[in-house]
This record gives sequence, C-alpha cells and structure tokens, in this order.
Amino acid sequence: MTRSDDDTWEITESVGATALGVASARAAETRSATPLIRDPFAQVFLDAVGDGPWNWHPERPIPAALLEAEPDLPRQRQVMVDYMASRTAFFDTFFLEAARAGIRQAVILAAGLDSRAWRLAWPTGPDRMTVFELDQTKVLDFKASTLADQGAPPACDRLAVAVDLRQDWPAALRQAGFDPSAPSAWSAEGLMPYLPAAAQDLLFERVDGLAAAGSRVAVEAIGPKFLDPELRAKRRERMERVRAMMAELEPERQTPRTDELWYFEEREDVGDWFRRHGWTVTVTPAGDLMGGYGRPPSDDLADAVPGNLFVTAQRG
Repeated sequence: MTRSDDDTWEITESVGATALGVASARAAETRSATPLIRDPFAQVFLDAVGDGPWNWHPERPIPAALLEAEPDLPRQRQVMVDYMASRTAFFDTFFLEAARAGIRQAVILAAGLDSRAWRLAWPTGPDRMTVFELDQTKVLDFKASTLADQGAPPACDRLAVAVDLRQDWPAALRQAGFDPSAPSAWSAEGLMPYLPAAAQDLLFERVDGLAAAGSRVAVEAIGPKFLDPELRAKRRERMERVRAMMAELEPERQTPRTDELWYFEEREDVGDWFRRHGWTVTVTPAGDLMGGYGRPPSDDLADAVPGNLFVTAQRG
C-alpha cells in the first residue's frame, strides 16, 4: 500500500478500502441495540463489494484461538466503533447546525462513503441544501451507482466533484456551481493523516480563500499522540500479533496496515492555523467527544482511541 504523489485507487484498494473500513464501523453501530447514529447505507456498500479485509467489524464472531491470545480484542474493536460513531455524530451535528443557521452550501472534502447527502434531514423546498462531494472519480462513481441501484435519491442537491485534492480542486468546485461569495460549511473527516504536512497547509489555505463571512469548518485533526514513537510501536506490535494469527486461522482474510498510508510528519496544529487566520475556534479532544456522547473509553483502553482533536472554526 505504498503511497505516491499521483496514486489512485479503486474502492477496495489503498485509501479507498479505508472508506469501506469506516463504513463497517458505522454498520456495526447502526445494528447495535442503542445506536448513537444510524447509517442505513453503510451495510449496503459492504454488501456491494462482498466480504474482505476492509470489513473491520464483521458480524461473525472472533475466532476462539485469537480471542484466547488477545482477550481484549473485542473491547478494542468496540472502542473503535464508539469512536467512529462519535465522530459521525460530530460531523452530522455540525452540518445540521450550519443548515439551521441559514448556510445552504456544504463541501465534504474527501467524501469517501459519507452518505450524509442521502441520510441527513436537510432543508427542503425552494431553500434546499447544496452538498458538494469531492473525491476521486472511482470512489464517487461507486457510491452513486450503488445507492442508485437501491433506489435511494439524495435528500439535497448533491453535486459530485470528481477531483483529487492534490489537484486544482477549487477551480473544479467553482465550475460545479460553488459560490464563494455565500457562506459555506466544510468538513475534513478522516483526511489529515493521508496528507503530507505541506498538503494540509495548502488545503486550509484554499478553504480560507473560498470561505465567505459566516462560513464554518469542521476538521478531525491530528493530535500530539500521532507522532509518539513509543505509542506507534506499541500499536504496530499489537497489530502484527493479530495479523500473524489471522493469517493462520483465516488465511483468506488479510488485516490491512492502515498506517502505511499515513504521513508521519510534524505539522501545525489545526486549531492554531485557523486562529492565526482570524477564525473563532473550538477544539474537543477525542476522549471528551466520546464522553459527551455517552461513549467514554475506559482508562485501560485509552491507547486504543485515536488521539485526534475535533476542531470547529467559524469566520466572523
């Protein structure tokens, strides 16, 4: 899964497969007894491609031998489902609050298998919401065709903008009908680790240049734990143990090394970046976000929770 400056992917490959992995967490949360969020399309995407290493949270039980060797694995998986559910609720709430405030343009950067254009209660009628989804062509085509086969129309004016974020996406966004003179709401969810530090800065500079007064941004930002070599080594060691056992127990399944797709580089704190550019910023650590949604991780599983920061910023 080596990255390059111009790499592309199918939905079951590289970064595309991670979108399916996140969908598997949303599907697991949706079928739980008391779901924090409901995404009826998450399982639809998984069914469309069939089972594979992208299904991080399958319904079938963990093999007994693996469970004996890694007794904490079910709890570790559950805390990741709790994290993804909290993350989803955070961005759902962000967009709905922006819509209630009168914003009628939403931009989802690296949209992946985000189904908010279909499942959220967007404003309807003559004051409909326009949602721009930016991602690679193959990813957007897979999502749209899969949901069209289900007879599921978007609940807003959804406009797919097929462009790589490493390219001139502001031009493509304007061409699709985005109005930089009107306020807008932007999201960057599950994106930052997949960008080099310089590309992260460029992304925010472009958002800053397109966002009119009253615009809002929500970002799942990298926290200080991301570059902790000791924590990274600990997680890698645990994952390699699981990978080795899975290779023996279920050789047809592979446990992906997602962190091979990430850029471990020093970068400016996202909240500081937006403050420096005149935005009003709120930052919520992942553990606090999960606690606020009634899903606090236990102390002994703190290392299993991504140390990300959830940033919201508003331009006055």
